[in-house]
Order: sequence, then structure tokens, then C-alpha cells
Amino acid sequence: MLSFPVPLTTVGLLLASNIFMTFAWYGHLKFKTAPLLVVILASWGIAFFEYLLQVPANRIGHGHFSAAELKTIQEVITLVVFAAFSVLWLKEPLHWNHLLGFAFIGLGAFFIFHRWS
Repeated sequence: MLSFPVPLTTVGLLLASNIFMTFAWYGHLKFKTAPLLVVILASWGIAFFEYLLQVPANRIGHGHFSAAELKTIQEVITLVVFAAFSVLWLKEPLHWNHLLGFAFIGLGAFFIFHRWS
């Protein structure tokens, strides 16, 4: 059986889970005429696969990463996936203020991961 380093496995699973999560949460915005109940059920169905990846990612990663670090990794991945999704799927441009806000969140991630002596 192949064995990947914990950070690679964790980030890979979080990335895959985030793709599912983003489609579950925002994919329906392209289908505004679909009944709300239908998009809710479809979103739950998609989110099921997100959880199949998210839970193992956190279980595998915890110990190598703290819970705060896992959450930070999750949020940074979420922003990257969402930015791509917004532009490619929803056809909504990202403006300078979005990018600046994302940069500040990235700066926050730096403070989480920097080893202070």
C-alpha cells in the first residue's frame, strides 16, 4: 500500500473535500430556477462526499498539526478553491479588494504557522 507523508495526505484530502464543499454550498447559485428543496437535497448529497474526505483529513493530520493549524489550512484552501470556483464556475470576477482581503487572511496563516521562539 502506498504511504504518503502526513502533510501531503492531509492537504490533499482537504483540497478534495473543499471542492465538494464549494459545489455543495455555492454550485446551485447557477441554477436559480431550480426548486429550493431540490438544491438543498442535492447540496446534502454533495456534502456527504465532502465529509468522507474532511473527517479522515483531520483525523490523519491531527497530531502532526494542531487543531488550530488544521483549521487554518482548511480556510486557506477554502479561499483558493472558492476564488477559482467564483471565476470559473460562477463567472464572477475577483476585484482588488477581494484579493487584498485574501492576502490578509494569508498573513493570518503566517502568524499561525510561524514558530515563535
